[in-house]
Amino acid sequence: MKALEIASLGMLAQQQNVDVLANNLANMNTTAFRRSQAAFQDLIYTNMARPGSSKSRAGPLVPAGIQSGHGVQLSSTFRVNEQGSLRATNNTLDMAIKGNGYFQIQLPNGQTAFSRIGTFQLNNEGQIVTHDGNPLAGGITIPPNAIDVTINASGGVQVKLQGNSTFQTVGQIELATFQNQGGLDARGDGLFLATTSSGPPTPGIPGLEGRGTILQGFLETSNVNPIHEISKLIAAQRAYEMNSRVVKAADDAMGSPQ
Repeated sequence: MKALEIASLGMLAQQQNVDVLANNLANMNTTAFRRSQAAFQDLIYTNMARPGSSKSRAGPLVPAGIQSGHGVQLSSTFRVNEQGSLRATNNTLDMAIKGNGYFQIQLPNGQTAFSRIGTFQLNNEGQIVTHDGNPLAGGITIPPNAIDVTINASGGVQVKLQGNSTFQTVGQIELATFQNQGGLDARGDGLFLATTSSGPPTPGIPGLEGRGTILQGFLETSNVNPIHEISKLIAAQRAYEMNSRVVKAADDAMGSPQ
């Protein structure tokens, strides 16, 4: 009985859906987290009578035919790239991207990763680095005698040195954009790598060519709405229960008569 297989595939699909929702809820307070959504597609069909075929040589065409489905499968999980809320922190090196784009992070293996997490710090050499110590692309270094640091909306990093009354530029932060953000490879720790699907990065000055701007002293929060995620979780639970009932009904139908 195909109902057993179809219903079990339905249960598996809802289990995968719950996994995605659980990850969203687990990261509802993660800085700059983008929620994911599961997409499903129906499986191949068996044609017992194709639509448009005739039942005999001289007979009329079958208007609808007879097709038997084989269930459902997970087709993809994609990130919903909505802007998260911006939260003021008043920390000098905290940065949020308002709009499109990613910070470029240099990894120890020489690769460039991309992130929207703007919780930056200084290392022992004065370089702007992530919480893991990976430097921001461009190798921007803050002098040890700097008494004030300003990062403008266009990514220009300026410092006021002790004894000086004017600011001087020490670096330029660039943001990278992609033709297909959904094709980025998530590696954890808020980092992404470019893939063939995402296309190569296009770095440039914030605020130009569709890139977002930088806000100093702010962080982007997660775009997870817990109320919506809980509603989806309840719907997934109900769908799982209904598929489990189909399994029981099919099993009962195949049982020996009493």
